[in-house]
Amino acid sequence: MAKSIEVLISSGQVPVYAHPGDAGADLFAAEAVELAPSARVTVGTGVSIALPDGYVALVVPRSGLAAKHGITIVNSPGTVDAGYRGEIRVTLLNTDVSESYSIAVGDRIAQLIVQPVTRATFIQVEHLPGSHRGESGFGSTGYSAHNTREGKA
Repeated sequence: MAKSIEVLISSGQVPVYAHPGDAGADLFAAEAVELAPSARVTVGTGVSIALPDGYVALVVPRSGLAAKHGITIVNSPGTVDAGYRGEIRVTLLNTDVSESYSIAVGDRIAQLIVQPVTRATFIQVEHLPGSHRGESGFGSTGYSAHNTREGKA
């Protein structure tokens, strides 16, 4: 059974799940802003939440805004820790280089995903155990199914 989450609202709208089975609940703008081309702006939602210990809320972009208008979230996912009680604000970025985007009060601007988290215990060691990947880092698996790590077909 899922834990209930207490949601405190100072203004704006309660986050809502648009469809049964949705992972993210829509967050709405509590203020109107004009997002210029290639600009970013932090938009208030009016929503403050109290999460139980062991849970996190992740603020993620809405796929429709990204695909249709180039609007995304700069620090995606934004992290709302269990101990945070302030307003959830969303830093939006307009990736379009020529068109502004207007946000009105009540527009859906992001989604909120609430999930359990596991806290790690970090242990300092002299050497890490080996793995198949080893020390290969970002981009090490190539960009195509036809390429290997060395970039050859």
